[in-house]
Amino acid sequence: MEKTYLPHQIEKTWYQKWENKGYFQHGQAGISYCIVIPPPNVTGTLHMGHGFQDTLMDVLIRYHRMQGDNTLWQMGTDHAGIATQMVVERQLQQENKTRHDLGREAFVERVWEWKAQSGNQICQQIRRMGCSVDWSRERFTLDDDLSHAVKKVFIDLYREGLIYRGKRLVNWDPSLCTAVSDLEVVSSEETGHLWHIDYPLSQGNGYLTVATTRPETLLGDAAVAVHPDDERYQHFIGKMLRLPLTDREIPVIADEYVDPAFGSGCVKITPAHDFNDYAVGLRHQLPMINIFTPTAHINENMPASYQGLSREKAREKVIIDLTQQGLLAKTLDHTLTVPRCEKTGVIVEPYLTDQWFLKTAPLAKPAMEAVKRGDIRLVPNTWEKTYFQWLENIQDWCISRQLWWGHRIPAWYDEAGNIYAGEDENDVRLHYKLSSTIKLTQDNDVLDTWFSSALWPFSTLGWPNKTPELETFYPTSVLVTGFDIIFFWVARMIMMGLKFTQQVPFKTVYITGLIRDHDGQKMSKSKGNVLDPIDLIDGISLDDLLKKRTQNLMQPGMAKRIEKITRSQFPEGIASYGTDALRFTYCALASTGRDIRFDIGRLDGYRNFCNKIWNAARYVLMNVENTEIHKPHSEDLTVSDKWILSILNQTIAQVHQHVQEYRFDLLANTLYDFVWNEYCDWYLELVKPVLMGDSPEKIKNAARYTLVFVLETILRLLHPLMPFITEEIWQRVKPLTDQKSDTIMLAPYPKAQAALENEEAVADLQWLKQIVTTIRTIRSEMNVSPAKKITILLRKGSKMDEVRAQSLAVLLCHLAKVENWRFLKTDEAVPPSATGLMESLEILIPLQGLIDKAAELGRLRKTLAKVEQDLSKSQSKLANPNYVDKAPLDVVEKEKQLVLDLSATLEKLKAQIVMMENI
Repeated sequence: MEKTYLPHQIEKTWYQKWENKGYFQHGQAGISYCIVIPPPNVTGTLHMGHGFQDTLMDVLIRYHRMQGDNTLWQMGTDHAGIATQMVVERQLQQENKTRHDLGREAFVERVWEWKAQSGNQICQQIRRMGCSVDWSRERFTLDDDLSHAVKKVFIDLYREGLIYRGKRLVNWDPSLCTAVSDLEVVSSEETGHLWHIDYPLSQGNGYLTVATTRPETLLGDAAVAVHPDDERYQHFIGKMLRLPLTDREIPVIADEYVDPAFGSGCVKITPAHDFNDYAVGLRHQLPMINIFTPTAHINENMPASYQGLSREKAREKVIIDLTQQGLLAKTLDHTLTVPRCEKTGVIVEPYLTDQWFLKTAPLAKPAMEAVKRGDIRLVPNTWEKTYFQWLENIQDWCISRQLWWGHRIPAWYDEAGNIYAGEDENDVRLHYKLSSTIKLTQDNDVLDTWFSSALWPFSTLGWPNKTPELETFYPTSVLVTGFDIIFFWVARMIMMGLKFTQQVPFKTVYITGLIRDHDGQKMSKSKGNVLDPIDLIDGISLDDLLKKRTQNLMQPGMAKRIEKITRSQFPEGIASYGTDALRFTYCALASTGRDIRFDIGRLDGYRNFCNKIWNAARYVLMNVENTEIHKPHSEDLTVSDKWILSILNQTIAQVHQHVQEYRFDLLANTLYDFVWNEYCDWYLELVKPVLMGDSPEKIKNAARYTLVFVLETILRLLHPLMPFITEEIWQRVKPLTDQKSDTIMLAPYPKAQAALENEEAVADLQWLKQIVTTIRTIRSEMNVSPAKKITILLRKGSKMDEVRAQSLAVLLCHLAKVENWRFLKTDEAVPPSATGLMESLEILIPLQGLIDKAAELGRLRKTLAKVEQDLSKSQSKLANPNYVDKAPLDVVEKEKQLVLDLSATLEKLKAQIVMMENI
């Protein structure tokens, strides 16, 4: 084996071999196990959330494949309506064209051309992550068979009366001129103003003052509302007000929606341009007055002086006009929540428009029952409450989008406005018995991307046809997804799956937290804290990282701040860590919490873990080369061999439990602890006296066999988490074993064996590890070189301590660098010694001749002074109320912990000084 582990030399080679040989495809004889990948956008690139979830899915898939299950990881991508259309429209802008210049058919063809040339970059990145998806079954949401499924679902729901067309308030992006889903709206706090406007009474003197953050929308006001219990305004309820800047009158109404403590306690009600106002308008049967065009300009129904103005310009003019008329009472600075389209950054407008809707209440009830009955298990189950709350309060789903790229709605209109749904125009005429003389026009809208995604678990397996894959793999086994799309995707898949297959789409939903930066902040381009998984795998220079983080920023002036942050975080760029280290880091961080803090320090540690595995394998192979290994008799195994085999067996049992409970963090930690601590740090040292001494050949054979057996088992245990390094080493270890598979991917996953359990050996080695650790601790505290041979004296203890000391003497002397040892007689005088205690057994190390007393006292006193100084600084900080009140809570908690740690260190140093003085 090469001396150094170089991941990039092996990762690409192995992935190509696996894919070319068809190892990712289903077809084993075992029980079926299926995961459908959450389809990434065809325009997308791999982000940290993708990398995290894809790793967890691959762990499950590789584990079950090695278990012998008939395993399918269904791959596919989403057509991503808005995102993809935007990419191509930007290309057209560079040619001074719009999609309307091309026309619908030519534009859609242009998008397909873009997909063929530039799409699916994310698929190559998924390969870089080592994901063993079945590429032979890759699907795209606009494939013909999936489009057929989408049409059938729409038609069936429409003909059943569950899909309808109506005028409702939706999130509207004025730059795209389309409705957008709640998931595509990002709300954040921004600085603005609160304008107080006087609305005069129509008759008599007096007025009501209304506070608003959007004065331009007063043109569409239908009422002013007050709380029914607000005594200040009781006598106004039912009266009419003169709407400023218009020739209309509006009523004063009472509604509990109003917060009497906010602003003046009077709220302007604009039903066509605010979701809360829309609900108030429905309750009070108010008119819905739309003041905007689709591009958010004032429309032709408003006063002439405002027509054609953008909403921003209209606001400016409204404020000027109100001021001139003496109706602007005051203007206050105000922090407000502003909704922007995630894709464009444009402020989203609540907009009243004709859309297609799906009645969801009839579908939601079975979806709730499925979880209540246990047909679907949510992991962690704490998400069940959130799931039920959302479904109990579900609103009808706006399923139409005003785009050209996507599944065009399979509905046609005649000249009278009647609607017909069908596969195509011929199907419509046949089903509805329409003559060829009736002119039909297809609806221009496309379906929300989430509509086709809701069918993903069964449409990708061939539904509505009864394919072998649908029969074998549906319902699928588990869905891995983030909590942020439980409602937008998970619940809708459950509703659609139950509706059209009468079965749940999956048996378990494993809900992950969201990957955040090391401070717990959301990763975003504006914060300058985004990490790219591929950069972590390959590494990236500081210059390239700065270019990447500062290009295409939506807000000017951010580049300098982001550059400063980046230079502070990564002064030399990002090092190359390789895929396996990144995957293992993801698993180790996969706790059950909502937020997962990604720390580069952990990634550093797990790259070292890869190196540890590599070096351990090199050591083993060097010690077994040119020797013939055969399975030993049990009596030839040393206590060390029996111990490591027993601990390995316990580890195997724990690993299976952690996988079954979706505790990827415990899985990773269990394997890390066994490999690094038990196998590498202890067993490889324990076996040296046998391999390098004059033990009989059969004992040496047993040690070599155990070395190889445990290493090969480790590789199979680790493979689902770290596929590349394990395959590379396994191929070198395989000839020394009885494994027959061509690849570790298809080798059997280890199973616990009762025959490997040996409680006595475990107890013996636990005793040995304790005494060695105690001796090493004393060496460290007394500044005695680890290589220096020492004498140890043992006192008191039990009869078992004496037995173990005798039987394990060779190992004790080897591991603890002990030259002489003995038990003290009952009343024997003890020379000046450093002492450790292991239950009732005292361990004494005579210090005479081991250390320079004066030098050691000088070192200890110098260290003591430094610790006292640091402790004083920290205590002063915590005694300062300004620091405690103003510093972030986590910073204060760290400082408190530091005081505790320094205090403990201080006491230990004082004790060491006293002991040293008494020598």
